[in-house]
Amino acid sequence: MSRLKTTFEELKKQGKKALIPYITAGDPTLKSTVPILHALVAAGADVIELGMPFSDPMAEGPVIQEAHERALLNGATLQHVFSMVETFRKKDANTPLVLMGYLNPIEVMGYETFAREAARVGVDGVLIVDMPPEEGDIFSQQLKKHGIDSIYLISPTTGKERLGLINALGGGYHYYVSLKGVTGASQLNTKEVEKHLKELQSLLTLPLCIGFGIQDAHSAKTLAAMGDGIVIGTALIKKIHQGGADEAKILSNLQEFIHTIRVAL
Repeated sequence: MSRLKTTFEELKKQGKKALIPYITAGDPTLKSTVPILHALVAAGADVIELGMPFSDPMAEGPVIQEAHERALLNGATLQHVFSMVETFRKKDANTPLVLMGYLNPIEVMGYETFAREAARVGVDGVLIVDMPPEEGDIFSQQLKKHGIDSIYLISPTTGKERLGLINALGGGYHYYVSLKGVTGASQLNTKEVEKHLKELQSLLTLPLCIGFGIQDAHSAKTLAAMGDGIVIGTALIKKIHQGGADEAKILSNLQEFIHTIRVAL
């Protein structure tokens, strides 16, 4: 059984919602990424999404775009991402890690090579923002071959035919985009989200986790009540950068913030 499946089943037994923080690998520095991963787990993270730096992160708002830019300026590559996961796994064999990013670097590396290396270092799931399910069959097969879940985005405008494909190809959990816009946007209509999630839950078999537009403990609690968990990225990255270049301050800021979200959930 995969770490993601085990984690969500255990959370369900305990009556808890999944807390899934997102950070960009290599931001604010290459060496800070692994300590940040461990600090997130210590603060209450159930799953972690680790962003693979890319030059054109089209779904991201300004905060995460800048995180990608900083990571690339720091020299972050896919090989660095794999190395970070491998180092993290030396101390943590249980927390699921999901790589989130864009297709171009993976196309360059090759599906088989990427999937094999991701499995070797201990990746549990992969979410590619610009890989639609209609074009995802071959890549999903490679991931499945190596025991890795394919995670897909579901938006407020996703139609039933695409939902069927996502349900067939997906694993781990579904990532529900709670609004029309980029990460970090604030125009969130919770009543509209709740209505749509009720419709989706009758059609899908995997846990539904909600992201985009979650800013604080209140919005996290409100949205988590509608699904199986929440993803928080922009607000977390803002907290990380309040620590400047002081790693101890960075870790303190993120742990305090994530702990408040965990308590709210």
